[in-house]
Amino acid sequence: MPTATTEAAGTARLVRLGLRRDRVLLPVWIWLLTAMVAASAFATEGLYLDAADRAAAARLINTSPALVALYGPIVAEQSIGDLAMGKLTVMYAMAVMGLGLVVVRRHTRVEEETGRAELVGATLVGRAAPLRAALLEASAAAVVVGVLAAVVDIAAGLDPAGSVAFGASWTGAGLVGAATGAVCAQLSASARTAGGLALATIAVWYGLRAAGDVGPDALGWLSPLGWGTRLHAWDGPRWWVLGLYLALAVALVATAHLLRRRRDLGSGLLAEQAGPPSGGFGSVPALVWRLNRLATGWWVASAVLFGALFGSVAPHLGALFESPAARAALEALGGRGRVEETMLAALLALMAAMLSAYAVQVTVSGAHEETDGRTPEVIAATGSRAQVFAAQTGLALAGTLLLAVAYSVGSALGYGSQVEGVPRALGRLVPAALAHVPAMWVMAAVAVLAWAWWPHATWAGWAALVGFVTLGEVGDLLELPGWVTGLSPFQHVPAVPVQPFDVGVDLALLAATALLLAAGWWRYRARDIG
Repeated sequence: MPTATTEAAGTARLVRLGLRRDRVLLPVWIWLLTAMVAASAFATEGLYLDAADRAAAARLINTSPALVALYGPIVAEQSIGDLAMGKLTVMYAMAVMGLGLVVVRRHTRVEEETGRAELVGATLVGRAAPLRAALLEASAAAVVVGVLAAVVDIAAGLDPAGSVAFGASWTGAGLVGAATGAVCAQLSASARTAGGLALATIAVWYGLRAAGDVGPDALGWLSPLGWGTRLHAWDGPRWWVLGLYLALAVALVATAHLLRRRRDLGSGLLAEQAGPPSGGFGSVPALVWRLNRLATGWWVASAVLFGALFGSVAPHLGALFESPAARAALEALGGRGRVEETMLAALLALMAAMLSAYAVQVTVSGAHEETDGRTPEVIAATGSRAQVFAAQTGLALAGTLLLAVAYSVGSALGYGSQVEGVPRALGRLVPAALAHVPAMWVMAAVAVLAWAWWPHATWAGWAALVGFVTLGEVGDLLELPGWVTGLSPFQHVPAVPVQPFDVGVDLALLAATALLLAAGWWRYRARDIG
């Protein structure tokens, strides 16, 4: 009978292996989160004239149910720390959760799905070692993120106690995210389904937190995303709240280990749905669409939802930018114009970059089909690499276009229902979203080129997206040269509808897309498949 010692054998070696495999993923993710903390911490104080100006802005946020539901309340209205870290307390805590989720899923369920876990298990490695190693690595990453966030906040002059409490809440979120990923990895034999279950869990927590912040407070206590604001980090921290993160993480980890003992390697506890006894695919595009249709549906629904949320928030932001410094910062985001128009343009630019992740996900899915040996079978059946390349590329491009339109429709519904009417808002915001599509297509073409060059190089698509987003968010703060920030295609798009549409920019971006796709096809048609 295996003992606790034999089951954990090899854990330390797997931790070292995991850190080596994640030598790009972890530093990039951690650096991006730290950069967002620095950008907010150093920039917020200069946006307001004095403490009274900051308190007025905080009160305005707290009196807007839409803003509170989206970001959470400002608990300490007199605290510059709470105002600076308000958005990061909830929204970016989900990104910290995502880091833990991705690490655990990658080193547990993905390893089982590809068969590598069975090979590793044939050596002197215990059955519990892969799960424990993944949890240890994810926990270490969460601690590093929390410590760096606290250090940056203190360096920016924010309250030391509040900075430590805020950083600790991020660490707690990371631990809960890793533990959630561990449980979901035991439930399904599919890495994609396990990831979807974990993301759905985080979405439920976000919904409970939002409901608790604008309604019954008890609902917020049911969500770890609600504990960050209830910690009161910047107003006499309730240190005991941090214990809730630890207790939930320990409970989830114990559940994950219990579930692991009840299943076979490579299987999940949830019954897999059997497919039809016979069948085929009508065409390669139909097959690619079938493989990605569920994810596409979730992306579209999320785009409409976030568009409606951001659109409904925009009319309430005017009083937040009454000071000269705040007005100047807002103009830097999108040019001159009414506050709500400028904010709509800034949010549209940010969401264009975020929604481009769909294209990267589609190309990663295509790469997995190839490395798992299914793409060669498709090519053998159709006799054409061009169909596979065109299907993957076409879905990446068409999907980003669909998401841009979906977000603009949602934004028009949220904004137009309060200000100028939905039809007029649609007429302004849908063309504004289409102006960002060429930049999104450049990002999609970069991801396609990475996959076409080598199926194991799809990480380059994620790295490019993270780099482009980072340049847009902190490039000005770091005073980077124009040619550096100009590497991001999103930096070249005018802030429509505040600024006029620029045909020349979009034509240049479309030309860049064509060149990247041509390079991808040149490589894909010549290299070995798989």
